[in-house]
Amino acid sequence: MSAPLNLRDLERIAGGLLEPGAQAYFAGGAHDEVCLAENEAAWARRKLLPRVLVDVGALDTATTLLGTAVTMPAGIAPTAQHGLAHPDAEAATARAAAAAGVLYCASTMSTLPVERIGAAGSGPRWFQLYIQRDRAATLELVARARAAGFTALVLTVDTPVAGVRERDARVGAAAARQTFGNLGYSGSGDALGAYVAGLFDPSVTWDDLSWLRAAAGMPLVLKGIMTAADARLACEHGADAVWVSNHGGRQLDRTPATADVLEEVAGAAAGRAEVYVDGGIRRGLDVVTALALGARAVFVGRPVLYALACDGQAGVTLALEMLRAELRNAMALLGAPSVADVRRSHVI
Repeated sequence: MSAPLNLRDLERIAGGLLEPGAQAYFAGGAHDEVCLAENEAAWARRKLLPRVLVDVGALDTATTLLGTAVTMPAGIAPTAQHGLAHPDAEAATARAAAAAGVLYCASTMSTLPVERIGAAGSGPRWFQLYIQRDRAATLELVARARAAGFTALVLTVDTPVAGVRERDARVGAAAARQTFGNLGYSGSGDALGAYVAGLFDPSVTWDDLSWLRAAAGMPLVLKGIMTAADARLACEHGADAVWVSNHGGRQLDRTPATADVLEEVAGAAAGRAEVYVDGGIRRGLDVVTALALGARAVFVGRPVLYALACDGQAGVTLALEMLRAELRNAMALLGAPSVADVRRSHVI
């Protein structure tokens, strides 16, 4: 096909390159994938109201996330198993993120161990964590991430158990051998499913956050917040940021799209914690919409995997360049010379 022009073009190209099992694993959602589809559609339901005769001769996309400077309010979300997309795996992703000056959040379930990811890129980086049944192993992983230069801990809170992902089962995604570098495990098929099912601790509650905060020694972000009530609880329990996410539609199907709850969550946080969002972000238009609705930044997951499959580090670099160019164009046409100038009044 002709040269890709946007993130969806990269997705289409990757579809012809990925093994069917890997494609199903990356692309699929839970049950009927209602939430998966809604995540993208909900951004387009918001309409943008441009202000005119604003000086946009100098555009500034830079911002800070928990005090860390980044070149744009769009980072790379934690996604597992980059090795299924490209042999360089998360190392390629980390290098591209560092070169672009964007934040990369590495996954507990990465192909490469946290030490190799940290060594690959010198840019801003956070580490996503699941609390395991083995609490000592959990704390050991946190210490390894801190030693590898990761500066914040992103606790995923929406996965007491794994969602039902029928697309994986139909295509045989579990047949592909997966390596979890942080956990020292490699397997496929039923053994892989049993391992993952037994890994997460379903008994985690709000009371466990003080234990984790004390041990982490770095800021704590709670990823998977979908209600105002939980946003308030997160702030009360000392979270430094809340991350609006439904796990890319991979956990509980028929939950709202993240765009549909973002403003409510941001209102409940009320400045006590930074607010981020993921889910269906495919355009710079989505980024400005999220900023107007109260997010400080967005994170993209699947598009990075598809870009990685297309051309490794160069593919991820291209994806980030596309998103940045679209963001700049959207800001200029919206009449917002900086990300701080994107207002609630820009969106209906």
